[in-house]
Amino acid sequence: MTELIHGEPSWSLSHDRVRLRVSCRGGHLAPVEFQLGERTVSPYALAPWTRDEVDGTLPELLKVLRGDFICFPFGGQTDAPPHGASANGEWKVVAGGTEILHLGLDDPDSGAWVEKLLSLREGETVIYCEHRITGADGRYSYGNHPIIDFTGMTEGEGRVSISPFRWGSVYTGVFSNPLHREYQALKQGAEFTDLRAVPLANGGTADLTHYPARQGFEDLVMMASEPATADQPFAWSAVVLDGYVWFSLKNPADFPCTIFWISNGGRHGEPWNGRHLGRLGVEEVCSHFADGVDVSRMDPLRDHGIPTTREFVRSETVSLRFTQAVAAVPEDFGTVVSIVPAGPGKVKITGDSGKSVETSIDWNFVL
Repeated sequence: MTELIHGEPSWSLSHDRVRLRVSCRGGHLAPVEFQLGERTVSPYALAPWTRDEVDGTLPELLKVLRGDFICFPFGGQTDAPPHGASANGEWKVVAGGTEILHLGLDDPDSGAWVEKLLSLREGETVIYCEHRITGADGRYSYGNHPIIDFTGMTEGEGRVSISPFRWGSVYTGVFSNPLHREYQALKQGAEFTDLRAVPLANGGTADLTHYPARQGFEDLVMMASEPATADQPFAWSAVVLDGYVWFSLKNPADFPCTIFWISNGGRHGEPWNGRHLGRLGVEEVCSHFADGVDVSRMDPLRDHGIPTTREFVRSETVSLRFTQAVAAVPEDFGTVVSIVPAGPGKVKITGDSGKSVETSIDWNFVL
């Protein structure tokens, strides 16, 4: 059964501490309600419009826009919708139950069969997300696309961080074009080693670990994760909101880079109209920014040793796994500085305040 959620027919999956919805069109995950003690939190963004309020000729992705979705390929495409059929097409149920929602989609552009498996586990505030891609042949970019909502927070109140990275850059092209009534604050193509000091176009630096910030601007940055080690077997991204942390875990061999889509009212064309405020895409990708598969296939980061596509073989299935979770944190927890295993089914999350929390999650899932 489906229900109408923010203008879109959607499936739902729930357990004792999580209730999630997934749009039939585009397979977008949101809203998601997590139960933290007596408190319910909902970190994912919904676009400030529904499909019946915007231009009907827009890509389906923009009509549905919310939460998290799989992009295959990642970015704008020459002969296909942005972020591919997987972010725009009509998904169907393959199987379901009380703990798993299994969806599938035929991708007419790549010829692939794409599956989305979302599962929950009792007693955990975790979404286990797996995408299986079968039948694709050749090199493709891809990524997951969580969008976190900061609209209830004051300027700079949220905290954003990722695991150690070996390369970081502002988008190398023009991400926000003033000719289209779009504006960006960061310096085009500027490389950086610290999220707290990213060059601004007009001089000085911006601290990307504090958000929302720079209202009226739209920016894109990408960071290449350090490889996994025995002590740090996964890479992570984290957002500290009001008394809790949203975080994701990944295998950096599957998702070599993290993209921040910093969307704070910098676009004034349809459907944005300056109203897409306080949103942050925390996206785990194998791609060259959001340039699309044609550019990614040119291997533009080869000199840095950073892959921007993966080789797919028609006879094989590729499994891409990713977890998204929340945990309560104490007051003044600060910015997350580490997430490390704390046994086979837990992680320890530490803030720059020195305070730590432990939470249940099967981190081996992403490996």
